[in-house]
Amino acid sequence: MKHKHTGPAPGSVSPGATVPAKVARELILRGIAPSDLTVLGVLDLSDARERLILPEGLTGSALLARNCRGLEALPGRMKVHRVDVSGCAHLRELPAGLSCTELHLNGTPIRTLPEGLQVRFRLDLSQCTELEALPAGLQVGVLHLRGCRSLRRLPENLDVSYLDISDCDALTGWPAHGQVRCGALIARMCPWLTELPPWLREISQLDVTGCRNLSALPADLRITSWLDITESGIQALPPGLRQVMLRWRGLPVPAHAIFAPHTLTAGEVVGEPNAEVRRVLLERMGLEHFFAKAHATVLDRDQDAGGLRRLVRVHLPGDEDLVCLAVACPSTARQYLLRVPPSMTSCHQAAAWMAGFDDPADYRPIQET
Repeated sequence: MKHKHTGPAPGSVSPGATVPAKVARELILRGIAPSDLTVLGVLDLSDARERLILPEGLTGSALLARNCRGLEALPGRMKVHRVDVSGCAHLRELPAGLSCTELHLNGTPIRTLPEGLQVRFRLDLSQCTELEALPAGLQVGVLHLRGCRSLRRLPENLDVSYLDISDCDALTGWPAHGQVRCGALIARMCPWLTELPPWLREISQLDVTGCRNLSALPADLRITSWLDITESGIQALPPGLRQVMLRWRGLPVPAHAIFAPHTLTAGEVVGEPNAEVRRVLLERMGLEHFFAKAHATVLDRDQDAGGLRRLVRVHLPGDEDLVCLAVACPSTARQYLLRVPPSMTSCHQAAAWMAGFDDPADYRPIQET
């Protein structure tokens, strides 16, 4: 006769015991977990509302405690490979000597990390808006710091393979010594960024989207994969980077579309087979320039306060037609092209749609400005 194994009864587990994850969860939530508890499997305490006191010396493959309101501290001597405590609103510090393979702290109110912290692969601190400093000599494979708006400095001798410092508004500069080991530097929307560190010599991917105060890249920088300079201050590339794959809004585009958009032709835009890339080329060329060169079809004409008004269309292969209402400002006489849905068939219908009317018959402006 086979007997069903139910695991040890709560309250009867001695220190140093090994228990299944389900039993460990029950012991912890009831506040009777012994020290040096070893968990078989993944211990998932996510979204628990009870006050959580994890046992000293907790051992296991993974601890998931996302969005736990009652978790205020991690235990000492913990030996867990993957720790995810993201979204724990009351976790403000970590124990000394913490060592793991992955550590996810994103969205917690953590302010500093302990000296000697060891994270072998991934450390995620995204949206830790109260984080002010990192320990010197921090060495980790992947480091996410996106949205750490109180982080004032990067640590000296930082050693990473992948570094994301996007939206880190309070950073003032680079450490004197550090390295990104042939991986990626993601530095989107960093207004403080005016230059890259001299110790950055070779990298796979570089994203400086929105870094308007960054006007040049180092002459000796080598990028082996791609470079995204969307809306940055970079106006030209050093000779050593002229063959790098360029991106704009994450999409690969030719260099002249970025540095000389006036040289784009309507045929080049229409002939681009990738619809997303085509939209980027159209953005770089500008609607006015594109329609002037694309031999657009006029769908309708009428008059408004600014004068002649036209509804024009250009067919885009593999994409919806590009339809715009061409109008003039009554005050300045300046011409404007306003994109409208491709279903529009008249100027009045397009103007009504832009004014927020579903039924064009309801749109009867006394005076348009």
